[in-house]
This record gives sequence, structure tokens and C-alpha cells, in this order.
Amino acid sequence: MDSSYSVPVNKTLNGTPASRGIAFGRITFLHRECEPSVRHTVEDTTQECERFEKARKTAIAQLGSLYETSLEKLGEQNAFVFQIHQLMLDDPDYVSQINDTIVTQRVNAEYAVDFIANKFAAMFRAMDNEYMQGRASDVIDVSRRLNDILLYEKGALKRPKIHKIDGQPVILATDDLAPSETVQLDQDAVSGIITSHGSTRSHTVIFARTMGLPAVITIGDELNEDLEGKFVIVDGAQGIVILEPDKNTIALYSEKKRIEDALREKLEQYRGRETYTRSGRKIHLYANAASLSDLDLVKASDAEGIGLFRSEYIYLSSDDYPTEDYQYDIYRQALSLMDGKRVIIRTLDIGADKTADYFMLKKEENPAMGMRAVRICLTQPEIFKTQLRALYRASVHGRLAIMFPMINSVEEVKSCLKICHEVEAELISKGIAFDKNIEKGIMVETPAAAIISDEIAPLVDFFSIGTNDLTQFTLAVDRQNASLGRFLNPYHHAVMRLIENTVINAHKAGIWVGICGELASDEHFTHELIRIGIDEISVVPSNILMLRARIATLG
Repeated sequence: MDSSYSVPVNKTLNGTPASRGIAFGRITFLHRECEPSVRHTVEDTTQECERFEKARKTAIAQLGSLYETSLEKLGEQNAFVFQIHQLMLDDPDYVSQINDTIVTQRVNAEYAVDFIANKFAAMFRAMDNEYMQGRASDVIDVSRRLNDILLYEKGALKRPKIHKIDGQPVILATDDLAPSETVQLDQDAVSGIITSHGSTRSHTVIFARTMGLPAVITIGDELNEDLEGKFVIVDGAQGIVILEPDKNTIALYSEKKRIEDALREKLEQYRGRETYTRSGRKIHLYANAASLSDLDLVKASDAEGIGLFRSEYIYLSSDDYPTEDYQYDIYRQALSLMDGKRVIIRTLDIGADKTADYFMLKKEENPAMGMRAVRICLTQPEIFKTQLRALYRASVHGRLAIMFPMINSVEEVKSCLKICHEVEAELISKGIAFDKNIEKGIMVETPAAAIISDEIAPLVDFFSIGTNDLTQFTLAVDRQNASLGRFLNPYHHAVMRLIENTVINAHKAGIWVGICGELASDEHFTHELIRIGIDEISVVPSNILMLRARIATLG
């Protein structure tokens, strides 16, 4: 936070920033009508399974209606989550485990639903991947809906209505707000959201951002019902909740809110524009996406394309190697949803801090420099070919670019392109259509790739500089080690020289250069990236309009 807005001493609750903005109001806890599912023994398990099946079909129908009503409020990409919830209710593993619990334990359907829901949610929360952690709220939401129907046979309970206090909107507090609860909030009555649990990758957080509701999550046990009715300030950007603020703090945050609202309104004038410098130089301003669920944010941000679509989430969220058809469907959706804008999909980047058990990678002393990314692809080419076939097949649905990570040598690039040619020949022989003009590029994220970029550039269509890994490898500082933070300087002259060298060599070969990673999002450094000659910048969706406005002021 800007030093001019230092917070006076007030009691604060600390959480995770989830949706930026400032909100004022009294805390109101969400009180759900749904009763706890008491376990009791049933004699006729067949009849109980039929009860569950009837509720499941009712829930699917309700979600279809909720999807339709959400289209106008949230847009197609956001409303899509309720179609995902329908698919969850059709998931054979989820359904069979509930039925098995009913039969083997001879218990009521409500208890079985709760039991399996909590099991699945705990599994998701325990995962290292943030995207998968966000799925916990989805499975809880779906299961609550089922139990509402089971407990009240005529249909799901009405969601609790939140009321203003003294004519003013409130701050809604809960353990973890479900997507269906979020979308049905009355925005006239709710000015902000605070939760004790949750994930920044959850659909709830995505909805809050889309709806413009400041949110702070994962506050923990300090958020308890003793705080009911307390007046607070929610700072969604800083991840803090200020309890019973004094007059000076209220005045300070009121002014900050006024400035932020004015800035947000000013930035809106850049929506729908292309990104140009003051001198008329075109910059491609793209967004990063970790999964399909991020595309709603990408579209809402007004990004001109996707500069980094991380395909590894497909592998991290699977129990076994994902099939070609499964991958194809995801890539097809990503390309179709972007309406012809360039989508750069990074090929498999498993390894280091991102692991999936079924790869059976050996434990390594230094996994960041071990068997990861393109090294796995070239060591196990059938895994690579499966992904490439899916990508090539999907290419007819949009503008695809393929990017190979962790490249170190000319030989690696040639090997990747050779496998691409093999896949092309295979698809042609089977009469399967694909785009013949797919761009292929590499991530420059090691000093080796940057130094020999003059040799690599003639082989590819573009470079994308991954500043996070490039910085750690150049400075020999593990970016996962928090205690080394002060030694990890992304502005180090050595890093800057490698970036500039890469740009010079790329332009000599007639190819364009993008940049992703935390350095790309630093608006105070954008002028230097433009000076160096970067052609494309890919950032988190929330930074798009801010950077477009910044670039418009540069020469």
C-alpha cells in the first residue's frame, strides 16, 4: 500500500487478498437454513439410492436454470461454472461413492452426500495445486444443493436473504461462500465478502471480482460470530479487515476509495482499445491463464489474447495421464472462447514445484534443475505426442501458438520440431484437419537459452521470456526459498542484459518477443520493457487496463 495511506493502529484481521477494492459495513454472518445431516440407519437401501437419484436429477435441472439466469449477470464464461457443476453431478466416481456409502453403511442419503462431499473437499484442499484447491468450494456447493433437495423434498431451500443494516450495505462473513450463493447475492445489500477459508482460484473469488465486490479470504478462526454487527473496513488489495476503525482511519480509507473508484472509472476509457505507445508502436497486451476457469477473467479484463496458458493443470488435476480427447476438448474450448485471438499454450511443464504422482519422477536433490518440462517430453515422447495431437486437432477452432518451456539448446528445439512434424504427418495420413500455420516458440527462462538466442531464433516464430525462472537461474537463488527473498533481484543488471540480448537476437531474425512472469506486471518497469523492444506483455488479467493506460503514456 502507498506510504501515504499507512494504517493507524487498529485491530485488524489478516487474510489473503482475493478481490481488490475497499468496502465499509457491519459484519453479517451467512446463516444457512440447511440442517446438519444426521446419520441414521435405513432398512431399504435400494429405495434410499432411488431417493438420491431423484435429488440428483432435480439438482441438475436447477443448475440448468441457474446457468440461464447467471448469463446476464456474469456473462457466459462465468455462468459456465454451473454447467461444470452439472458435470460433477454426473461424475461416476462421485455418484458411485455416495451410492456405495448408502449401501455398505446402510445410511441415509443426506449423510452419504455430506460424507463424500467432505472427503472430496478435503482431498482438493490438500493438493499443492491452487487451481485444484479452488474446486473444494464447488463440490461443497453441489452437495449442499443435493441435501437441500433431500431434506426438503419439494425442492432446494431458498438461499438466505441478506439485509442492509441501518440502510447501509453489509460485509458478508462466512466460512467459504459457494459459487451459487455468490451469484445470488443482492449487491445493493452486500458491499464486501470476508471468509475464514477458501482459495484465490475458486469460482467464488472469480465471481466476486467480476461483480466488483472487495473480498478477503482465509482469515481463519479469528473470523467468528462474536464479530457479528461490528463495523469494519475491508481492504481487498491488502488482504486486511480493520475492526471498529477510528474516525481518522475511516476518513483515510474513504479518500483512498474515492481515488481508487476515480482511477477505475478513468481506466475504463481504455477498454475496447488496442495497446499503443504514445509514438504509435503496437504492443500486444495479453493475459496469463492457469486453466479454463480463468478465461472469464481474461475476457472481462479486455486482454488482446492469452500469452501463457498453463497446460500443466490438466495433468495436475488428473489421476492418470490425460487422454488425447480429454486434452483436445479443453484446448478446443480455450481457443473457441477467445474468439480468434491468439492463445499461446505452453506444453507440459511438470516437475520442480509441480508434480503428479503418476509420472513417478524420482526424488531429486534439486528438482528445479532436474527432470522437468521439455526434458520429460523428450524423454517420454509418447506423452508429448499425445498433447501435441490434441493441440493440433484443436487448432482449427481458433488462433493457436505452441510454446516449449525450459529450452536450453538448439538440439532440444530441433527435437521438439521434429516431433511436431511427425504429428503433422500422422494427422494428414488420417485425414484429420489442423491449422498449417501454427506458430511455434520457446520460453527463454535459462541463461543458456538467452545467450544462444541468436542460434535459436531462426528456428522458431517467437520467444517468450519467463522472468521468474530466468532470474533464479541467473542469480543462483531458489525462488521457492522465502529466506532468500532479498537476494532475488529481477532487476539485476545480469538479468536485464540477458533480456536485452534475447530481444536484439529475436528482432535480427525477424521474430517477435514476449515477456511473462512477475516482472511483466510491474507497471513501474514497463517503460524499460518498451525501451528494450518487447513486443508482447502477458500479465494477470486484473493488470490489463492499468498497463494499457501506462503504455499509452510512453514514447
